[in-house]
Amino acid sequence: MSRSTAPSSRASAAGSGSGTAPWRPNATYPQRPDGWTGVSRLESFIDAMIDMGQTGQVFGEHGIGKTSTFFSHVAEAYPDAELVLVPAANLTPDDLLANAPVRDAESGRLVLRQLVMKQLAPGRPFVLLIDDSLQAGESIQSQLMQIACNWTLGGYDLRALGCIGVFLTDNESLAETAARRSDLAILDRMVTIRITANDTAWRHRLAAAYRRWDLSGVFTLWASLSPRLRELLSPRTLDHVLAQAQEGFPLSWGLPLVNGERLRLVDVRPDGSPGPNRTREILDRIARLLDVPNPERISDPVRRVVRAALRNRWTVLLQGPPGCGKTELVRQTLREGLGGREPLYYSLPVTNVEDLCAPIPTPDGSLDNLLADVFTGPEPKAIVWDEYNRPKDKAAFAKLMEITQEWSLAGRPIEGLRAQVAVQNPPYHLGRKLLVTRNNIAQATRFTASLTVEPGDVPANEWLIDTYGPVAETVLDWWKHDIDEDGRGWITKRTIERLIKLHQRGLPLEMGTVYLGDGEYAPVQLTSLMDRLNNRPVTGLRELARQADAWETRLRRAAERSTEGGDDSDTVHQVIANAELSQLKKHRKTVVRLVALLPPKLRSTYLVGASEQHQRFWIEVFAATPKS
Repeated sequence: MSRSTAPSSRASAAGSGSGTAPWRPNATYPQRPDGWTGVSRLESFIDAMIDMGQTGQVFGEHGIGKTSTFFSHVAEAYPDAELVLVPAANLTPDDLLANAPVRDAESGRLVLRQLVMKQLAPGRPFVLLIDDSLQAGESIQSQLMQIACNWTLGGYDLRALGCIGVFLTDNESLAETAARRSDLAILDRMVTIRITANDTAWRHRLAAAYRRWDLSGVFTLWASLSPRLRELLSPRTLDHVLAQAQEGFPLSWGLPLVNGERLRLVDVRPDGSPGPNRTREILDRIARLLDVPNPERISDPVRRVVRAALRNRWTVLLQGPPGCGKTELVRQTLREGLGGREPLYYSLPVTNVEDLCAPIPTPDGSLDNLLADVFTGPEPKAIVWDEYNRPKDKAAFAKLMEITQEWSLAGRPIEGLRAQVAVQNPPYHLGRKLLVTRNNIAQATRFTASLTVEPGDVPANEWLIDTYGPVAETVLDWWKHDIDEDGRGWITKRTIERLIKLHQRGLPLEMGTVYLGDGEYAPVQLTSLMDRLNNRPVTGLRELARQADAWETRLRRAAERSTEGGDDSDTVHQVIANAELSQLKKHRKTVVRLVALLPPKLRSTYLVGASEQHQRFWIEVFAATPKS
């Protein structure tokens, strides 16, 4: 197509954007809303720019549905065309255009030829969307501006390649962008629209996605919030909150982790000071409107959210202290969900761009990206991005951002990709700063679920017992009973494994704790651990089982003195409450005997917040307990 192609010809080549889409009823909109034509203000702008052959520039806050509107509208209104998305923030200088040696078809000699990105020559009409356009590096801004101004790139005419529309989108906030356009010669080449959430069809998209829920009350609540709170609880974030509600998870998991901290829904007073924290109030109101629970926590959160990610094609962020076993648990759970297939694993501190993809020239004179072999093929896949906030360099992280945001690499969808899980450490732990990078809210909101993981959320204890047997039980009893909360923070599950191995080799245990420099180790007393390992008399579940008759007598005596029990009741309760499931099953008969003699208020705590496996065990125990 030449540059002089008439607008009507361009539109007809891809199908018309006019017409009203058929209405599909849902619980929120059982009938077509009054005044709704099926086209939002942004969609009308897209149609107009394509019809006029003008470059469209779209500014709006993050998370209001700019990019998703392009995907849905182009697919619906221009079925013969495709949307070519170029994530500008993820581009490297040779991605769009590069000079490369190509063998000349006539002479057979190698010649230097300018090659264009293969996406820009799809062989059929296409709409080009340059997303996050202000976030591109300086070295490629000139390439983007040539596209925006002239619809050309190097010596290539995009119209001749099939381009029927060019759009640039971004959020103007300097907190999220790398540049501001100020050159009048460039600004004079574009038609610019500033939009808000009310200019996209996000309400109708959410209503269609959650068809069984009447979201009208949620939409009314959202509209009643201040502009600041609506910006924080963007439509994208609200979508993530609804996704958590649908799974029965804490709704707060839908709020992003920005620089390690959970986003708080806090307004700003006229004097600039922060207002009250309304996070819990707003999320609870959403839960009531949907008639769903909003639990503070759930049992076995890591495995449950990873399984949900596989079911629903989520991207999940897990943040937790080092050494608690979160990465191994994620890999194990993904492996189970993929039928034994190993998930793809990338550790960001050692990941290069070339580990993901590399541009290569092709015989047809275009620049294609060769993907890493693991990303190809139709088999089901899941990716673990370990040490997510410790990337080796910006270029690798930029490519990674495309995968987590668009589920594609170099513009090519990753076939069979079912879930992505990013794992990272918090910025601070045990009062010390960790060497992790910062993020902004636009990056943070790309994750459907964002969890802060505590050591107790990772069932590494059972693995330690299965692997190392009684010595692991001894070390875990020390960890649970003999040191305080600060001490348990220093002694991670990874450290416990080192202590076990050192003991088995007869080496000093202190070497297994964290070394802080200048001869100083983690401030945790190991004396009681060495006593336990040297068979000092202690009280654990094994000891209770060996002396079950004596402990039964002591518990009966305590029950006779008081319905609240006594010190012996508290000791038995503490031992049983801290025991691992495998230990409880191993000593089931003792547990049944002794639990029957504990005060009811103590017995009732065993079901609170317990995993499904623990709850099943306790239900069986209570059923076998003799009735008094």
